[in-house]
Amino acid sequence: MLPFFWSVVSCHLFVASCNGQMTIKYGGTMIALLDYGAGNVRSVINAIESLGEKVRIVRTGEDILSAEKLVFPGVGAFGNMMNILDEKNFTEPLKAYLSENRPFLGICLGLHALFEDSDEAPGVSGLGIIPGSVKRFVTDLAVPHIGWNGLSIRQPSQVFNGLSGDEKFYFVHSYHVAPKDDTFVLTTTDYGYEFVSGIRKGSIIATQFHPEKSGAAGLMILKNFLESSVVSSPLSVAAGNGLLTTDNGQRTHLAKRIIACLDVRSNDQGDLVVTKGDQYDVREKGDVRNLGKPVELARRYYEEGADEITFLNITGFRDFPLEDMPMIKVLKQTSENVFVPLTIGGGIRDYTDKNGRKYSALEVAAEYFRSGADKISIGSDAVLIVEDFLETGRKTGKSSIEEISRVYGNQAVVISVDPRRVYVGSRDAVSHHVIETSVPGPDGERYCWYQCTIKGGREGRPLDAITLAQVCEKLGAGEILLNCIDRDGTNTGFDIELIRAVKDAVSIPVIASSGAGSAEHFFEVFTKTDAESALAAGIFHRREIPIGDVKNYLKGKVEIRA
Repeated sequence: MLPFFWSVVSCHLFVASCNGQMTIKYGGTMIALLDYGAGNVRSVINAIESLGEKVRIVRTGEDILSAEKLVFPGVGAFGNMMNILDEKNFTEPLKAYLSENRPFLGICLGLHALFEDSDEAPGVSGLGIIPGSVKRFVTDLAVPHIGWNGLSIRQPSQVFNGLSGDEKFYFVHSYHVAPKDDTFVLTTTDYGYEFVSGIRKGSIIATQFHPEKSGAAGLMILKNFLESSVVSSPLSVAAGNGLLTTDNGQRTHLAKRIIACLDVRSNDQGDLVVTKGDQYDVREKGDVRNLGKPVELARRYYEEGADEITFLNITGFRDFPLEDMPMIKVLKQTSENVFVPLTIGGGIRDYTDKNGRKYSALEVAAEYFRSGADKISIGSDAVLIVEDFLETGRKTGKSSIEEISRVYGNQAVVISVDPRRVYVGSRDAVSHHVIETSVPGPDGERYCWYQCTIKGGREGRPLDAITLAQVCEKLGAGEILLNCIDRDGTNTGFDIELIRAVKDAVSIPVIASSGAGSAEHFFEVFTKTDAESALAAGIFHRREIPIGDVKNYLKGKVEIRA
């Protein structure tokens, strides 16, 4: 477990006495960054360091009281967060700091913590700094709300200096705040209805979106907060002072996400490379395809405008001690310069390394989060978990899906599904979810079902993709990454029928994958299905279709992040 507090400091070190104890303080501004122990705090640290600050550990509640500015990034579950704050005796110092109207930036759960209570954890009290509650989304749209959305700025603030007002920011949440007093509303955002996405109470600012994952615009907000010398200025600053407002009555819109996927494995020489398969075969002329180094490619895709980056570890690295897993290093290095969401998949399960050390899936996920991941993807293990659930009809509470979503929130758990078509002669031929298809089978069959596979597509299971997605949602998953073995590497377009069938069966977001070969294919999947995102790999790796070209083609046709 990482230490629970970090501080960003500048200028000169000196030692002072505080309540009879020695404490480290710094000349100039001391910015404490609170980490209650769950989720990806590394990205916040990296974002702050990229702005020229240094990060140091602060360990006690007294360090909150001695901070000149406080940043609280929170991800995960409300109840777990508040329980840990209480256990570590951080709640009262935090309340004292906030009650003095001292500079504070809360992010996501750091926003929720300011309120009195949350639907997510009935009976658990928040800090109560802002009157109101945290409510679950009630909408026909997919929940969690994941992706890039806009802001309607309701009052001026220096944190928006240098922004145009048209930027989009990254959101990932199932709950939103509902203050009782509208004077605290800093920003609103639309998702089925208008919700409060930012608040301000004197020097206290908190956002539902993640600045550290919102590219250049998010870094600008962090920079403004860190550098501002007048954060505690009154709320009634005149708009004429050049501070941005965008309260023009227009609705904000969630952007469709373009995701770059990097299949990572070791080649025959033992080097970690990005590869790409054709229907999951990654070898060409006997050798593993080598399309580049993962950290370098991820940086390139960030600079080209990728909305997210997904790493799929297709080797497994089963024998490594967890701290030596190659993907840990990849994530740490990538998160230093890539400020969009990172997903990691592969090997997130219970396992025993070559030294006999046993790791739970929750421990593996925790190490990935601490290394820079925002979401984890579970593949083959999800199939086996669902098969067990269907056999017993009961949740165990101990599966990797349930445990990780309980600690980190369902928005942190992605299920990667690898199905292939199985043609049948009639809708009643099998007990699986069967669809009527416009792509007949080899013998003219007009019906098919989508068989789940494991072990990189090498083993089929008696489970269909629709059932898998539905059960995984029930167990706590927050997103479905929907691959298609039949389309993988073909450049013939996404399997629209598969995507429609799964999307219609669940209420969580769906990422379309496999088959993209042109910008038109992205337009097709976004206009013919309700998928929130589309993912591609080979066409980006080989520069056949740069991410910028895809976005330029979609501009004006589909809502995207510029």
